Amino acid sequence: MSDNIRVLLVDDQELVRYGFRLILEANPEMIVVGEASDGMQAINAVRRLQPDVVLMDIRMPGVGGIEATKSIIGFHPDTRVLVVTTYDLDEYAFGALDAGASGFLLKDTRPNDLVAAVRAVHSGDAVVSPRITAKLIQVAAPHLLVRAAVDAGEALSELTAREREIFVLMARGETNSEIAAALYLSESTVKANVGRVLSKLNLRNRVEAVIRAYEIGVVGH
Repeated sequence: MSDNIRVLLVDDQELVRYGFRLILEANPEMIVVGEASDGMQAINAVRRLQPDVVLMDIRMPGVGGIEATKSIIGFHPDTRVLVVTTYDLDEYAFGALDAGASGFLLKDTRPNDLVAAVRAVHSGDAVVSPRITAKLIQVAAPHLLVRAAVDAGEALSELTAREREIFVLMARGETNSEIAAALYLSESTVKANVGRVLSKLNLRNRVEAVIRAYEIGVVGH
């Protein structure tokens, strides 16, 4: 299996796609395998090109990013979608959470952070821009169903001390590598603990974990 990360760029602005291509292809392990200017083109391109990561805009003519993300994840569950949006107030971006997106970034993200985010979602991690996190709590939480099977206090009591530590760091938007560095653990150990936290709290992904943490006061607003 190739170590290269195959990326599909989806944005209705050619200049944006060009900029992303320059940033990503400056890294030898990343290959931009194609581009699309709307959601339907993206769906067809994923089927044809089988990228590892899709950099997905939200507001596009015709089929938008949320619908495209839902279709892509539904038919190609191993493909990771990283949503990139212009405004931190763009609540449409948060709808991509239910569609299965692995993360959210703003278009003013620094190049190095964009590259790191692509690497992170490719490895199975999730990424949420710090500026989006606050809006995600404010805007998205009332509209998303965080499917908790038991009362929050009861669920948290099932977490080990280590899992609680990791839950707090997840809620602050830390990636697996950042958590590993903070707790002096291997990334594989962190990944295993993250999986157990999500399972015990009946959460689908790390973004729901952020919302849940704010809801129950594990971290403050």
